[in-house]
Amino acid sequence: MSKPRLNRLFNARSGRAFDVAVDHGAFHEPSFLTGIEDMAKTVATLVDAGPDAVQLTLGQAPLLQSVPGKQKPGLVLRTDIANVYNDPLESPLHSIHVPDAIEVAVRLDAVAVCVNLLDLPGEPQVREQCIRSILALRTDAEKYGMPLMIEPLVMQTKPGSGGYGVDGDTAKVVTLVRQARELGADLIKADPTDDIGDYHRVIQAAGDTPVLVRGGGRVDDRTLLERTQAVLEQGARGIVYGRNVIQHRDPAGITAALMAVVHENASVDEALALIGGAE
Repeated sequence: MSKPRLNRLFNARSGRAFDVAVDHGAFHEPSFLTGIEDMAKTVATLVDAGPDAVQLTLGQAPLLQSVPGKQKPGLVLRTDIANVYNDPLESPLHSIHVPDAIEVAVRLDAVAVCVNLLDLPGEPQVREQCIRSILALRTDAEKYGMPLMIEPLVMQTKPGSGGYGVDGDTAKVVTLVRQARELGADLIKADPTDDIGDYHRVIQAAGDTPVLVRGGGRVDDRTLLERTQAVLEQGARGIVYGRNVIQHRDPAGITAALMAVVHENASVDEALALIGGAE
């Protein structure tokens, strides 16, 4: 469904979007806080860098929305909290959404809200919690015209660890993306597949729902830019990167590089030239 708020997320010329995720502090995992200890500074840096959107939590969103003027990035509001990223894992696992999240998003003038659809081995009750959250949020999202971004996230047990990592198996990613589409997503934030050449299958599973590709853990600049270029060529409508921006030595530079690839179809080498310092 077309929603006017999406006009503030997608670039009018390229039809694509770059959303920087800085909602990591909500998930109670110490390693996620590296690079975002000072959130006021982080948000100010991103506002100056100028991505299309910044993804924030209820508590941190005012840092962005208190910035004056019309040119700041749009707000994508995180609407759920989970403890599935911890290492070692807590028990029991949970995923809980904010009951009045859509009304809060309207008051904060968000361009969209984001909610997880988690698929964890041996923990089907967590996916059930996510589905219930999505269905509840969907009702209010339709009522208020708020675009709903669903984040289908397939996870696997990390070898020798008590936690989960991303599972990029193409069939699993495609299946969960298809479920997100069936649940009524306006936007889908999906992981890259292990075989990046398979990403057209993810796009196909999403149908006419725009897919923004999730960044995940840190990789080197060339790998990140090459992967970005590859998913865009296969039909992705943009990216949602977090740690690869906020933990970078030059957040403004990597933002400029990614914006050039997303909106200007810049080559990887052209984009790398926009980043300061050595990798």
